[in-house]
Amino acid sequence: MNCAYYVLFRVPCFVPSLIVPCFKARVPKILVPARPTCVLCRASCLTETCSCRAVPVLCHVPPGPLATFSCGTQPPCRHLLLAISPAAKKGVYGRVLCNRNYVAKDINFGVGARAAMLQGVSEGRNVIIEKSIGNPKVTKDGVTVARSIEFRDKAKDVGANLVKQVAGATNKAAGDGTTCATVLTQAILTEGCKSVAAGVNVMDLRSGIKMAIDAVISDLKSRAQMISTPEEITQVASISANGEREIGELLARAMEKVGKEGVITVVDGNTMVNELEVVGGMKLARGYISPYFVTDPKTQKCELENPLILIYDKKISDMNSLVGLLELAVEKNRALLIVAEDVERDALAMLILNKHHAGVKVCAIKAPGFGDNRRANLDDLAILTGGEIISEDRGLTLDKVKEEMLGTAKKVTVSVDDTIVLHGGGDKKLIEERCEELRTATGKSAATFDREKAQERLSKLTGGVAVFKVGGASEVEVGERKDRVTDALNATRAAVEEGIVPGGGVALLYATKALENLKTENEDQRRGIHIIQNALKAPTLTIASNAGFDGSTIIGKLLEQDDVNFGFDAAKGVCAAFAKTGEYVDMVKAGIIDPLKVVRTALADAASVSLLFTTTEATVLVNSDDKNKPPSRVPNMDSLGY
Repeated sequence: MNCAYYVLFRVPCFVPSLIVPCFKARVPKILVPARPTCVLCRASCLTETCSCRAVPVLCHVPPGPLATFSCGTQPPCRHLLLAISPAAKKGVYGRVLCNRNYVAKDINFGVGARAAMLQGVSEGRNVIIEKSIGNPKVTKDGVTVARSIEFRDKAKDVGANLVKQVAGATNKAAGDGTTCATVLTQAILTEGCKSVAAGVNVMDLRSGIKMAIDAVISDLKSRAQMISTPEEITQVASISANGEREIGELLARAMEKVGKEGVITVVDGNTMVNELEVVGGMKLARGYISPYFVTDPKTQKCELENPLILIYDKKISDMNSLVGLLELAVEKNRALLIVAEDVERDALAMLILNKHHAGVKVCAIKAPGFGDNRRANLDDLAILTGGEIISEDRGLTLDKVKEEMLGTAKKVTVSVDDTIVLHGGGDKKLIEERCEELRTATGKSAATFDREKAQERLSKLTGGVAVFKVGGASEVEVGERKDRVTDALNATRAAVEEGIVPGGGVALLYATKALENLKTENEDQRRGIHIIQNALKAPTLTIASNAGFDGSTIIGKLLEQDDVNFGFDAAKGVCAAFAKTGEYVDMVKAGIIDPLKVVRTALADAASVSLLFTTTEATVLVNSDDKNKPPSRVPNMDSLGY
């Protein structure tokens, strides 16, 4: 071998090989080791990731005048100096360049672009989050952690934003499983980038991954079990709440009280313990207009038994328009509830005067909501109580109101903040038709606000409202527990909707067997299926590793079993000689279960974003100057909890 110099290049560790173009007439050949190893940590790039994220490539450079320039690798690797001739220097810049720096933007291409973004995907395990305003937030919620991650390096930040997108999409669709989606995304991305760097056809790889995802989802659906009993609901909620059974029991009781479609609201409590408050009937977020309507001074509430209910969509200021209604209430010896946009001046004074001096049981409240939402709430109230909306658009005025136009209910309780209507006198058939309309609107609505309002209206008509008050010794503890309660609630709803599968990552692990006999057209598609097979092992491997066990050994033993419910309970066992021993159990019988919707959504979202990542050939990044950047006057909304 007639050569004078040997030089080391540095390339990202996940690149199994590198072909460097020969310099014209100056470099006779390029030598690349069959299994390059890192000179710093001695790790093989074909078997494991080296700690310095770089591998050496041996190059043959002819003798000549020496010039030096940086190899262009990113930290944490140190730059190595390359000794070449000036003539060869131009060839390197022209043929091996993967980064171009412009005044306002950095543009990265190919392997370099994916490598920089992948570093952002692989980092970010924080669970204590500093806020610019207020106390630090402690959480185990995957989407909350993902949203808090920011990098100074723009390329890393782009990669982290991809993970935020996965976690956000999963949280929006299923309400839970964001951590699982993040783990799956990292596993698919890492293997996908290796394959693309090795020269695999990207489109065939994409087809193989899609084929594998469809097969896994079909396998999961075939093994799902529907749930309905309170004990099963308790198990699902407890697992999602990190094993806190008290939360699971309270959520199961709330769902039993208000039904599957009822509203369960999670709020901060004022005590050390968790509390559950269940309100039946329709709850309106409006209290009495004047405290003079109070009938019980002790509780400061106005209670009306079997009242007549007037529903009016305008303001009432003329007292003469209410004379006929008051006479009707006195004649029938019944209480009167007035629901209107507002009751003002003389009209309000007349109602208070008749209550205190004439003994008429009457109360007035403002109509809940604003704009179109207010009109929709009045329509729901009219259907629930069997009354009509008195509106000038329908040619109806207050002086033309008859008894059959008024709604009825067995009991109405009005406080300073809200009104509860129990056992309305509306037609059951009409109520069910309205509920079906709201279910359809909930499914078709694209806007989150409209969907939530439709769901809230549906719950008021069908069952009631349950309020879960989260307790704790400090604000930080309440916030952390509130995140777990919200995840548990969303997981419970998802389990009731589509059923459950064995938890602990076991359902995904056994789904790898469904991919073994999947037919492909070429080896690149087979490589895509192999990537998903490896990624499906990541959740179980992560759980076992976090608990201090050898994940590879556990996965090997589980895959030898034929029972798809057989799994590893890392939380069980005894401590002997400072070593914890887990237990192999039937996951369903042990109560370790996951909602199918959560697992399915996490896998689909992770694969979708990963496919976009692996087909990325360039990144365009804003090259901002942080030193001269003026401070922003707009606060960070994520830090404020929005």
